[in-house]
Amino acid sequence: MNTHTAALPPIAGLVAVVGCDGTGKSTLTHDLARNLGRHARVERRYLGLISGESGDKIKRLPLIGPRLERRLAAKAAHAQDMRNKAPGPWGALVMYGLSLWRAAHLRKVRRMAERGVLVITDRYPQAEINGFRYDGPGLGERSDHWLVRKLAAREKRLYERMARHRPALVIKLDIDLSTAHARKPDHNPAELSDKIAVMSRLKYNGAPLFELDTRAPYADVLEKASLAVIAAMPTLSSLANAAA
Repeated sequence: MNTHTAALPPIAGLVAVVGCDGTGKSTLTHDLARNLGRHARVERRYLGLISGESGDKIKRLPLIGPRLERRLAAKAAHAQDMRNKAPGPWGALVMYGLSLWRAAHLRKVRRMAERGVLVITDRYPQAEINGFRYDGPGLGERSDHWLVRKLAAREKRLYERMARHRPALVIKLDIDLSTAHARKPDHNPAELSDKIAVMSRLKYNGAPLFELDTRAPYADVLEKASLAVIAAMPTLSSLANAAA
């Protein structure tokens, strides 16, 4: 294994929730933080780069909101599709800057967890598969430009370093294409299918994984996720009563 990705011990107090669009990551992380936060200090943090919540805010802008949101979403989808040509130098600098921002945010999350806070993250960076839509390196090896290739190599090392820091638990939310598309009808079915396939392969550098079928009733999903978090945090025994 590459020395950059040699895993460190899991970070006690850090839980990541990952999955394709439509699995309910945002709702689940909010509810976990609220319910478990009644008995311990819990913080929710978003570790992606482009938030669906941000898109919803843009859509609510008077007059230009819906059109602006669609334009930005289209540009983001084009940049994130690893089959497309890499952006030019300026675009690559922006993407590398976003990766630096993600790394800085992860450092803050780690420090919070190390201080004894239970941190639940929506998404988590990984270094196994390229692509921002999978929370991996965004540039990849898809450009002949010297600067873009240099930035891509630096970004790859950055994600390898991030991947060394593993959560104590990764809750991987499973879903099928028909259910995901029914919940996210504005999403491209091919993109959803691709993300479902990729998410099923990610191992998060050997972090403890708990797979959860999100086609089940939401109350069952929340209960199973809560119990999984409690089981992964034996020192937080008071949380057991919260999920009872």
